[in-house]
Amino acid sequence: MATVSLQGTPINTLGDLPEIGSTAPDFKLAKVDLSDVTLNDYKGSKVILNIFHSLDTGTCANSVRKFNEEASKLENTKILCITKDLPFANGRFCETEGINNLEVLSDFRDGNFGKNYNLVYVDGPIKGLLSRSIIILNEQSKVLYTEQVYDVVTEPNYEAALNALK
Repeated sequence: MATVSLQGTPINTLGDLPEIGSTAPDFKLAKVDLSDVTLNDYKGSKVILNIFHSLDTGTCANSVRKFNEEASKLENTKILCITKDLPFANGRFCETEGINNLEVLSDFRDGNFGKNYNLVYVDGPIKGLLSRSIIILNEQSKVLYTEQVYDVVTEPNYEAALNALK
C-alpha cells in the first residue's frame, strides 16, 4: 500500500505506482463517445497519464487545463487524463472548457486501470476513486517518470513531468 493524505489525514492506495523502466500495464478505458481505447492505441507516441479523482474538483480540473495548454508545445506526445467520472461528464467538461488538445478517459466500466496501476484508494472518504498521479511513458510504453501527489488537494509537479519527456 502507498499512503498519501487528504488535508493531513492519511489515506491508502492499493500499492505503489509502476516502477521506472518497467512496461506500463495495458488498459481499456472509455472515451467520451463511449468507445474503448487501449494503451496499444498509443504505441509510437510518448504518453502522459494525468490521473485524478474527478473533474468536479478544482485541482483536478486545473490539471486538465494546464496539460491542455502544454499539449500544443509537445511533439509526438499524447496526453490522457484519466478519472472514474462518466464519459458524459468528461465530454461536457471538455466542451465547456474548450479542451481539445488531449483526451479525457474514464475507468468507470470495470475499474481495471486503477487496479492494475495500484491507484485506487482503499480507505478514507474518497475510497474507490483514483489517486492523483502522473505517469510518463516512452514510445514503447516504458515508464519514464511517476509522481503520486502526496496531499490529494495539491497539483502535481508539472515542470518535472514535462521535463521527463526531454
